[in-house]
Amino acid sequence: MPVHAATAGDLDDLVELFAGYLSFYQVSKPDDAIREFLAARLDRGDSALFVARDEAGRAQGFVQLYPLFASLELRPSWLVSDLYVSPPARRRGVGETLMNAARAHAGASGACGLQLETAKTNEAGQALYERLGYVRDEVFLTYWLSLAIQ
Repeated sequence: MPVHAATAGDLDDLVELFAGYLSFYQVSKPDDAIREFLAARLDRGDSALFVARDEAGRAQGFVQLYPLFASLELRPSWLVSDLYVSPPARRRGVGETLMNAARAHAGASGACGLQLETAKTNEAGQALYERLGYVRDEVFLTYWLSLAIQ
């Protein structure tokens, strides 16, 4: 399945896919807000965003990475922030293809590794990541501080 770096021409399809991604996590946002968010990522180049399309050109999924630095390694790394495959395309290797594109991109950039977080309930995702060689972190805990205006 072909995967390419997303461009502004992919925005319509990405908005639909991203809405599905948010829905998986029980989050709802208006399409115009999603479009603005994704367009900003593409315009600023502050993420790496890849789209998988089937032979007919239909968007099947996406993966989005953000650059980080691994201070303990003194090298760059990448965060796999978002991976989503449309329900009809699941269990056909689309997620693996997208994750391999993410790995290739990170490797080509000289990164020392990839990290990701997923929902504890996302067993299909966990199985994919472990099959691809990702190892669950048993050393560090993740914390979050919301800066939302109250």
